[in-house]
Amino acid sequence: MKKNIKENAIRLRKQGLSYSEILKQVPVAKSTLSLWLRSVGLTNTQKQRLTDKKFSAIKRGGEIRRKDRIERTIRIQNTAHKEIRNITIGSNSLLLMGTMLYWAEGSKYKANNISQEVCFSNQDPLMIRMFLLWLKKCLHINADQIRFDIYIHENYRSNVESVKGYWTKVTGQSIGKFDKIYYKRHNVHTQRYNIGNTYFGLLRIRVRKSTDLNRKISGWIEEICHKWGVV
Repeated sequence: MKKNIKENAIRLRKQGLSYSEILKQVPVAKSTLSLWLRSVGLTNTQKQRLTDKKFSAIKRGGEIRRKDRIERTIRIQNTAHKEIRNITIGSNSLLLMGTMLYWAEGSKYKANNISQEVCFSNQDPLMIRMFLLWLKKCLHINADQIRFDIYIHENYRSNVESVKGYWTKVTGQSIGKFDKIYYKRHNVHTQRYNIGNTYFGLLRIRVRKSTDLNRKISGWIEEICHKWGVV
């Protein structure tokens, strides 16, 4: 009986079947099957078929994992959305959020720098919009007090009008406000994801005559730290 099973396994292998395909028809351990078939040769066509089958399985596995990852991300984000929607947004919420945002990404007031204006730099369009909203709603900064600087790699000089158009849409400001362009002289890192048509450089937002305002923001940051006992 075992001899017949072995002969059947060898016959299937000579037909070019993979171990997994053979095991569906031959009820033995994989180690036993490997021992039986180690001397059975395959043609180049059969080897290529098994290689193609292996890569197809890897690709299918990758697609399944990708689909699972996307579905899991959607579930997590939907839960996160509900958690935030259930939070009561008070009149000071935006003030605190903007202050923390500036603490992370803004130019800080320092005792040895007596004229540091409010200056915020980033390339995330949502962060830029949030900062501008904070300036308008909480600090009551008028649009004519705001200046914009664009920093891009010199490789993108020919794309500068497209870059200016992008930041115009992000900020809702006229294109004439983006006339100050600064070019970085080193090459773009080839592993960056935001290159080519997805690269719009970095936007710096400056508030004119805002040294005292920067000092005030510094005080807000210090008091927030005291309030939560982190100093």
